[in-house]
Amino acid sequence: MFRRILSIQSSSKQIYTIMKKLSQNSLNNSSTQTPLFQLYIQRHDINNAYRLFLKITNKSNYIYTTMIKGLISNNMLDKVLDLFDEMKIQPSRITLTMLFSVCARINDDRAKQTGRKFLNEMSKDFLNDNILLNSAINMLMKFGDVKNAEDLFQIIKKKDIITYGAMMKGYTLNKMCDKALDLFEQIELNLSNVSYSIIFNACAQLSNDRAKQIGRRLFDEIPENFKVNKYIQSSAIDMLMKFGDIKNAEILFKMFEQKDIITYGAMMKGYNINNEPLKSLKLFEEIKKNELKIDEIISLILIDTCAKIGIRSICESAVNRFPSYLYNNQYICNALISMWGKAGLVKNAQLIFESVDQPDVITYNAMINAYGKNRMGLEAIDLYRKMPNNLRNEISYICILNACSHSGLLDEAYSIFNEISHKTQQVITTMVDCLSRLFLFDEAKQLIEDYEKCNAPYSVMYMALLSGARNSRQTHLSQEIHKRMQLLFPNEKNHLISASILLCNISSSLGDHEEAQALRLDRIKEFGNKVKAGLSWTEVNGEVVQFTAHDQSHPRSKEIYAEAQRISAELIKYGHVHDASWITRPLGEHETAESVLCSHSERLAIAFNFIEGRKPSFIQITNNLRVCGDCHQATKLIAKIRQVEIVVRDANCIHHFSTNGTCSCQDHF
Repeated sequence: MFRRILSIQSSSKQIYTIMKKLSQNSLNNSSTQTPLFQLYIQRHDINNAYRLFLKITNKSNYIYTTMIKGLISNNMLDKVLDLFDEMKIQPSRITLTMLFSVCARINDDRAKQTGRKFLNEMSKDFLNDNILLNSAINMLMKFGDVKNAEDLFQIIKKKDIITYGAMMKGYTLNKMCDKALDLFEQIELNLSNVSYSIIFNACAQLSNDRAKQIGRRLFDEIPENFKVNKYIQSSAIDMLMKFGDIKNAEILFKMFEQKDIITYGAMMKGYNINNEPLKSLKLFEEIKKNELKIDEIISLILIDTCAKIGIRSICESAVNRFPSYLYNNQYICNALISMWGKAGLVKNAQLIFESVDQPDVITYNAMINAYGKNRMGLEAIDLYRKMPNNLRNEISYICILNACSHSGLLDEAYSIFNEISHKTQQVITTMVDCLSRLFLFDEAKQLIEDYEKCNAPYSVMYMALLSGARNSRQTHLSQEIHKRMQLLFPNEKNHLISASILLCNISSSLGDHEEAQALRLDRIKEFGNKVKAGLSWTEVNGEVVQFTAHDQSHPRSKEIYAEAQRISAELIKYGHVHDASWITRPLGEHETAESVLCSHSERLAIAFNFIEGRKPSFIQITNNLRVCGDCHQATKLIAKIRQVEIVVRDANCIHHFSTNGTCSCQDHF
């Protein structure tokens, strides 16, 4: 009777009701248990299915497999492990395949123990089943057990493209992308769409010359039928963006006839990576216009976009568009805390923090960092002390030491530093920066010396030391550090360029312009004339505007420069002397120190805020570089003269300039 009922396709709701009534007297009848169990699973009634499953005395692999499928589809993964703990029969290939997949997804101690147990006990007859072994490789790679995954890979006689894909994906997951590319170059099979995505991801993570060569070649060779695959296209965009190849990523993006949320997400993320958040924000407007559903991933990317722009009004406008349910998502809340901190709205960050029921390590770190960036060191220390000890990690230590550093809290920094049992490279670097910022160079050098007794030198430590020496105008020390960096890190171009620029600053500040020019020429000769351009963003009347140094691209440039000159005249009247030491290149024929400094990107952004016919009470600017000393001093005076609060976020911290002519950084920048 039950089998006849199951075979009927119509009136399924009625049949289900009848079955539930009949089942009360039939649960112990093996001939009715299986069809009834099937029906529960078909109707997604997982609770009744599980209760009936427990009553079935002679469970077959089919019953186990069906139950496991139901649990997986209802995201009840721990229940799957419970099933295997009490399993009395040898699991089938299909059942084992599902188990390995579940263990990979859970990836905790229990899952690792269960997965390894069943893998070790697996019948040798299953060693010719690629589907099963591919699942096992994926599981081991998720566990971080690369060696056993490699051993299993070698056992497989007839490796298919899925087998290679599992290994390459595993290598990439475990930050062994070179091995992924090595394996790719051994493949003599046709690639699948998944394989293309995996290889593009590996190339994106590496982003070295070899990866760029392989990635671009593979991209050029994609078969036509794969070029329309949105996952391959999105992976290719991600790869090109991580190569810094924005132009080709944009060309690929424009080729898409129907852009979906995945494609937009890849492009927005790429713009953020390449410090083009305004373009990312523009794409989000397209998403809204096209009425695409905003999911968690897009929301996180948008929050990152807003954090990079760092303008309060932009942040407020963006988050107001989020679906309300996203505010219950802890990933979203953690990102919002970080965003509000970077936008200088610590109160908003606090409100989000307080709304989180169970703050995790990321929640605490984000809030501590928000305090630190805004020179609220005591608040950061208070929260750090309240943070459960078992949650603290390397990032926690870095955030709190940075907070102490930015607020000049030396004793507190020493106390916390000495409490840290395992001092990593990054933690020690942060302490070196703290000491250098407070001009305690002997202590900073000693810390580096102690570190290098057991470790290779680290260039970032020397950059922190050199930055402090520049701020204190320590010529001899700066030259000493620069020479040591040239000796220790001959191949680290970016840091050597930055070190050379700092040394130029010091020479200029002491009036030795010939030495500064010689250093500049040496840098150009060795590294070329590539210097990171200074960018500033500001928002006026709902429009976000970007300025570069000496920018003439804005349609109202004449008005902007006229206002900049008026501001400069006011500064001079109030005793400001333009500090030419912050200019590291020769002046042009028609240039003066005043004209060069007053056309720095942040000065143009400030001037733009004053040409709208209204007196602003608040100005906010985000700068991608560290603010120069002349701009810092000038901004303090502008805030006082024009009676306007100005917030400037540079690459180092957030400066709150008050109308009394002071800055929150207390001139420690």
